Amino acid sequence: MNFKIDKLKFPSWPVIIAFLQYLLRRINREQIHVVAGFLAYVSLMSLVPLVVVMFSVMTAFPIFSDVRQVIESFVYGNFLPTAGDIVQQYITGFVDNASKMSAVAISFLFMLALLLISAIDKSLNKIWRIKEKRRLVTAFSMYWMVLTLGPVLVGSGIAVSSYLVSLVSFGDYDVLGTVNIFVRLLPMLTSVAAFVLLYTLVPNKAVPIKFALIGAVLAAFLFEFAKKAFVIYVTELPSYQLIYGALAVIPILFLWVYLSWLIVLFGAVFTISLQEFVEKIVTKVKE
Repeated sequence: MNFKIDKLKFPSWPVIIAFLQYLLRRINREQIHVVAGFLAYVSLMSLVPLVVVMFSVMTAFPIFSDVRQVIESFVYGNFLPTAGDIVQQYITGFVDNASKMSAVAISFLFMLALLLISAIDKSLNKIWRIKEKRRLVTAFSMYWMVLTLGPVLVGSGIAVSSYLVSLVSFGDYDVLGTVNIFVRLLPMLTSVAAFVLLYTLVPNKAVPIKFALIGAVLAAFLFEFAKKAFVIYVTELPSYQLIYGALAVIPILFLWVYLSWLIVLFGAVFTISLQEFVEKIVTKVKE
């Protein structure tokens, strides 16, 4: 940092420029574009097993049996901005076929789902420069908790949201427009909550909530913007349909998963970069 800390009034332009330079160096060092490609590949390999596990957990709770279609529509509509209906049909068919598999085969699907969570864990801890690995029992317990409690928390959140919407709306009457506002903000709020949990719980060290929240808001904003931009790109420039025909859903899905992981990793790098940068400033001010 080639400026005098004691004369700065945060956030001044020299501080912002210095932070952006630090962030760019951090992004280049972490090579998030390479890591995003690896996670996208693992995600597609683990997508069906993960969905099978999630829906299996949901079906174990009677309360989620009625809202399963709502949850599916919410997930596919908000996290697969294009070709969501087609992907939903394929995945639903895979899930139905998986339900007829033997216990050994289903156990293998669970291991593939655990592989995805393990890859995410290792990638984020590498960004946070955490060399100390979790004990095998601790890591497995955490991964298993994510697989079992994750779907329950997601289902509970969407169920509570639907219940709140039903409370504030009466027929065609919308109280002070709260339903419309809440429905519009729900995907954004869901993304922020997911990113905050990801950036605070996955790294094997304490992450201040204020930095995680800033990174989560930025990642959620980029995610919502990317969804709209991706829809425009695919619909206005239908090159994938012309080249791949009926198989166009495969590269489209891979491209979207890759873009999503780029945003997730960028938010993680932004979070740790902001934390490190502020800590350096505080240290120099104290000196």
